[in-house]
Amino acid sequence: MTGFYQGRAWIELSRAALRHNVEQLQSLLPPNCVLMPAVKANAYGHGAVLIARELNALGINAFCVATVFEGIELRQGGIAGEILILGYTHPQYVPLLVQYHLTQTILDHRYALELNACGQIINVHIKLDTGMHRLGESCENLDKIQRIFACQFLRTTGVYTHLYEDDLTLPSNREAALTQGKAFYQAVGHLKHIGCQIPKVHILASSGLLHCSEIGGNYARAGIALYGQLSTNDEWKKAGVVLKPVLSLKARITLIREIAQGEGAGYGHQFQAKRNTKIAVAAIGYGDGIPRSLSNGVGAALVRGRVAPIVGRVCMDQTLLDVTDIPFAVSVDTAVFIGASGEQEITACDVAEQTETISNEVLSRLSTRLNRLVV
Repeated sequence: MTGFYQGRAWIELSRAALRHNVEQLQSLLPPNCVLMPAVKANAYGHGAVLIARELNALGINAFCVATVFEGIELRQGGIAGEILILGYTHPQYVPLLVQYHLTQTILDHRYALELNACGQIINVHIKLDTGMHRLGESCENLDKIQRIFACQFLRTTGVYTHLYEDDLTLPSNREAALTQGKAFYQAVGHLKHIGCQIPKVHILASSGLLHCSEIGGNYARAGIALYGQLSTNDEWKKAGVVLKPVLSLKARITLIREIAQGEGAGYGHQFQAKRNTKIAVAAIGYGDGIPRSLSNGVGAALVRGRVAPIVGRVCMDQTLLDVTDIPFAVSVDTAVFIGASGEQEITACDVAEQTETISNEVLSRLSTRLNRLVV
């Protein structure tokens, strides 16, 4: 074994799965719409530059990130195309927006005036609030939105909004999304009528693309679905499209030791052996993004295609596994914490369910100290 496979813990990224997901999502796009993948939070833990390079190679040339420094990382990694910053950028960083050819979201009228006062021409997308009540100028404040278009140093290349319902398979949630879409397009129509130039509009993210694509737009900001995941197992059952997980999380078993019945292991000896037990030490922990709440048998890994429960507390750099019932397990074996081994699989949704969160959080918390390898 060579390269990253010699590491203590690593992430494998499937190029074939990513390509498959792109094709599946592109088949759902409304007319005149292209993907604008969300590669924020290090591409949901996958590795932003690695993923964006693969997407560039597939002909995708629009991305969205959360911060100016995420955008700079992409540019320094050689990523081409439009990069939209979805969140706040301090006015002092306007020169960086110009230097790296980044597009900034306008959060509201006041923020537009702050950026305009910097006196440098930047590309912007104006965000409209149609019900999320988080970021964006209210779609009812048409006079303020018009004044944003009039800002001398802001070149508006797009207008967008965000749907607030995350499960659009429910009829009431779907109706709410359609209502948001109607409010958005009414505002856009009025702005165009009074002479505002709006090259691009967008509204759909992963759930919207999967379940409400008729809302339309020029971009679909696919995030979690692009990576072959949905937020929960319940969403998987309703997806209506076949997606393949891109990411697998693996670690080296560095040591196997036997402890006698009645002995303890790990911090506080929270694991007490009820039989003679074979313990494997996997070189990964909460410092790598393994949730500490998987401790004491809540979670597991896969070793040689069999389930190995986590015993004791997950540590910062190590996790103990019970491999008593895996007789051929040896040190230097691989433990799979997310992904498949033999006929068994642990998904990010499984881990999210065990830790009472969503897969988005599980994945985005994966540490940058994990080696990442496209396979």
